[in-house]
Amino acid sequence: MIIAPSILNSDNLNLKNEIDEAVAAGVDRFHIDIMDGHFVPNLSFGPQLVSDFKREFPMTNAEIHLMSDNPDDLVPAFVDAGADIIELHYEAMSESKINYWFDYLASNGVHAALAINPDTSVEVIEKFLPKISQILVMTVHPGFGGQGFIANSTSRIKEVRKLAGPNVPIEVDGGINDETIKLAKQAGADVFVVGSYLYEDGDVAHQIHLLKEKLTK
Repeated sequence: MIIAPSILNSDNLNLKNEIDEAVAAGVDRFHIDIMDGHFVPNLSFGPQLVSDFKREFPMTNAEIHLMSDNPDDLVPAFVDAGADIIELHYEAMSESKINYWFDYLASNGVHAALAINPDTSVEVIEKFLPKISQILVMTVHPGFGGQGFIANSTSRIKEVRKLAGPNVPIEVDGGINDETIKLAKQAGADVFVVGSYLYEDGDVAHQIHLLKEKLTK
């Protein structure tokens, strides 16, 4: 079970300190949301942040959630910046483009993952299973932090688990807190992106500890 803090909801002016706290609490993967203002209406980070992250935290995985329909420019840029995992949205490009970029990631030693939105049929994952090392099931609509966990997400996670089999990690992103993390785990999720919940009381390490307790019960 992996907790992957999302830096989208962090305090940008205190980002390094909050990453330090999470790493000290045992976190070895961070979820970095890349929003392009087109595929989703919001804007967020760029390759320079990822490059800086990998310079300061070389042993910590940078997971890039690419919410963009411009992979031609952005995928190579984030590979060059040092991304460890890049997640492409099924809804952002044609299936042939997805396959092309998954092959590109494999040839560059970067793990590939497929992300699906709440309204996308889970069956689309089947044709990509040979090329991916993870599936990201969105449990909110992408584009903004702080949203609530969509109620039917647990049934979708169960469906994805059935299609993917036992060995492909399933990540969930959106509305994860000390209650919904248990629901997602019971449904078959292995990796939990956590944003607002981690930062709401100003003690990131404490919140991570609470979530780990929930996962072990």
